Amino acid sequence: MTSRESVQNTHMSQQLRLLHGALVDIVSAMNRPQRDEILIKEAGIRLDRALFPLLVGIERLGPIGVGEAADRVGRDYTTVSRQVAKLESLGLVERRGSTADRRVREASITPKGKAMTDLIDAARERIGRTIFETWDGHDIDELVRLMRKFADAVKDDPPAG
Repeated sequence: MTSRESVQNTHMSQQLRLLHGALVDIVSAMNRPQRDEILIKEAGIRLDRALFPLLVGIERLGPIGVGEAADRVGRDYTTVSRQVAKLESLGLVERRGSTADRRVREASITPKGKAMTDLIDAARERIGRTIFETWDGHDIDELVRLMRKFADAVKDDPPAG
């Protein structure tokens, strides 16, 4: 290994460590229950904080099976199944058999649920605008472009190393 390759490897290791630290900070901040409570209040809706990420996930990813939804929110299947049933009883989602696999029950957003997630999106935008009000437009564009590129690269299971 040349000394240039060694320097590049060291730099990449340092950058990956910094990236991981930033991601841990972001995920930790985003997973704080207080953040969901603030967003729910800002949206002017009444919804149990525990149901909030599931409703948004169903709206964004649906129709989605309970197993996949549980995996995405980091909860066990039975908990998510009960929560989806609660969302269904509130008229926010509906469940039906999957067209691809009749054994799977999929949840999808209802018009009432979509109206609620629209209020959440508007609140998220108001909050986001305050976060980025001092940022240059080019920096925001680059952040969005690079985050999408990164998300696309990591959305599947990592390759065996």
